[in-house]
Amino acid sequence: MHRGKIMSKIFRDTLLRWATGAILGLMAVGWAQAAALKSVNVSRGTNDSQVVKITLDVPLAGEPVHFSTTNPHRIVLDLADTRSARLSETLNQGVIRNYDVIQAGERTRVVLNLSGPAGYQVRQVGNQLLVVVRGEQGSPETPTPTRFAEVGPKREHAVKDVEFKRAPTGEGRIIVSLSDPGVGVDIRSRGGAVQVDFLNTALPNPLQRRLDVSDFGTPAQLVETVEQGKNTRMKVEARGSWDYSAYQTGNQFILEIRSLDDPRLQTLVDKPRYIGEKLTLNFQNVEIRAVLQVIADFTGLNIIASDTVTGSITLRLKDVPWDQALDIILRAKGLDKRVTGTVIWVAPRDELAAKEKLELEARQQIAELEPLVTESIPLNYLRANEAEGMLLGKSIAALQAGQAVSCEASATGVGGQTQTAATATGAGQAAQRVLSKRGSVTYDLKTNTLFVQDTAAKLREARELLAKVDVPTRQVMIEARVVVAEDNFSRNLGVRLGFKSQINSKRLDRTPIGISTTANDAAAVAGGSLGTTVPFNVDLTGTSIGTPGSIGFAIIEGAGNAILGLELQALEADGRGKIVSNPRVVTSNQKPAVILQGEEIPYVTVTNNTTTTQFRNAVLCLLVDPQILNNDNIILDVEVTKDARGASAGTSGFAINKKRVKTQVRVADGETAVLGGIFEQDIKNETNKIPLLGDLPILGHLFRDNFKQDKKTELLIFLTPRILPDNFAAARLQ
Repeated sequence: MHRGKIMSKIFRDTLLRWATGAILGLMAVGWAQAAALKSVNVSRGTNDSQVVKITLDVPLAGEPVHFSTTNPHRIVLDLADTRSARLSETLNQGVIRNYDVIQAGERTRVVLNLSGPAGYQVRQVGNQLLVVVRGEQGSPETPTPTRFAEVGPKREHAVKDVEFKRAPTGEGRIIVSLSDPGVGVDIRSRGGAVQVDFLNTALPNPLQRRLDVSDFGTPAQLVETVEQGKNTRMKVEARGSWDYSAYQTGNQFILEIRSLDDPRLQTLVDKPRYIGEKLTLNFQNVEIRAVLQVIADFTGLNIIASDTVTGSITLRLKDVPWDQALDIILRAKGLDKRVTGTVIWVAPRDELAAKEKLELEARQQIAELEPLVTESIPLNYLRANEAEGMLLGKSIAALQAGQAVSCEASATGVGGQTQTAATATGAGQAAQRVLSKRGSVTYDLKTNTLFVQDTAAKLREARELLAKVDVPTRQVMIEARVVVAEDNFSRNLGVRLGFKSQINSKRLDRTPIGISTTANDAAAVAGGSLGTTVPFNVDLTGTSIGTPGSIGFAIIEGAGNAILGLELQALEADGRGKIVSNPRVVTSNQKPAVILQGEEIPYVTVTNNTTTTQFRNAVLCLLVDPQILNNDNIILDVEVTKDARGASAGTSGFAINKKRVKTQVRVADGETAVLGGIFEQDIKNETNKIPLLGDLPILGHLFRDNFKQDKKTELLIFLTPRILPDNFAAARLQ
């Protein structure tokens, strides 16, 4: 036994030594295969450029991941499977201020800190990595081009298609389909155009064209694509104030032209969707996980990628916010993200949807097994029966049905509540409930208290909902002014003329003359009589507008054998009147109200020999239904009625003169709106005369009657709503 234990111990020690040696051997092989950064040198290049030469002991397996930032200006290179010591150097010339070399895990990061914006190119030559940096200090008319990729002299590419679309937010989007992702692209902004050169790229004849895209309603106006030697040049002309962004995913190059002064897009410009710091990325067939790691290092966020996130991506971005760059990367690979605090979880869309579905199903199962809790919720301003209906899925508008009012004398106030608890509960079962299927609610109107039974989470939701709606209702006072103005003018002129004569041989010895208010009275003054013995031969009395004033003349022959009488009647009336009615009413928001004043006029109807007395309303009425908006404007459904007793209809009663307006209007708090007006003018000019005699000059006035009338009536209705403070008292209306 003792010998067996010794042999077992020897075997374990031997195995441990073998495993340790194997692990150390593998580590040695790994370190032997990893590249080592030996030196970093910065020298002056041509055309005011600087060349950063990074020397390694062995060539890199592929082009390193690199990107640039604008705030601050930096160029960052990540060398995978590379080890290095900590290096740093400060430079006193050129656009590069200093550089830092830091090792993190199995990769080495080279950071070039710049003094301003700069373009750069990365090229690998053997075991050396060359970074050419050129400061962008040219004039705005000749800016330094942005180059997406370096192109070798023997590479051949082609443009497959050029397409223009209008983005949902109003940008002009030019989509260029390329033969492969390795096409070199140079972008320049010149005046009112963007010039894009696809280097060493052929353009088929059908695509050499000039597109007029002004009808799309974007800043882009013309898109012209032509061949320029071995290159393909695309020129996009735009109008107004605009900006552009460009990026490439796989074989598609996308250029977007967006407006900066379009009023329709101003809200999008002021509040952009993407607010992250801008960066420039240039990836050539790089693993998606490495790209996510670059964005995580740039933002300082924690990005967790699912195990199913695999594959490589070719992506080129120029001055794009990092959150937009992340969305572009995820869309290109069919991925999606979920953000929780500073953690971003990245996975395929289907995987995220499946996990969220499982979480919801598990949560629902827990809710079905969770114990129920009963709680009483006292209410202050909201009626308990209305709150019950809300929790069961009914709206307050439906619960307040039956509160209609009218200008009838029998409906002088807000209608009563017609919604019953049973009706609300029955209708709410089929609606969207706030409570769960297991939840229930009842109420007590005496204490205005709800009694709710449900899970703790649903009770919390119910309390939060009721807290938002159980608030004091704002009140509004509506004042109306109904003005009826009249302006009347009339004139009437009439004549009565009479003559009586007897044959008498007596000699005339006297001719008395009498003057009075009428011809008969004047004849009596003169000692005779006219109207009692001989009627008026001409009677054109002016009685069209009332009782006219008159003056009479009588001439009697001395023997009384001949009497001549003349009576002139004239009337001129000028009247002005104004009736002002000023009803006012106070009501709560979205609560209809009515106020009226007037009389009920009886009239008689006979049906089947049965006489019945009924009544008609002749009232002044103000009916309003206000809605107070969040900006203190008020929408009013209003009806104003001013009915009055009209002309008598005999035994049937009286006619009703109606003046009414019914409309909806939006008025600011305290402002006065003119709801409407009616203007009437009645002009009459009448003449009654005796044919032929009435047409005689001068004397014709004795044989005709003239009537003239000009009657004006105007109706104006004014409305002024005022939102009342919370401490308003009804007595202040007085």
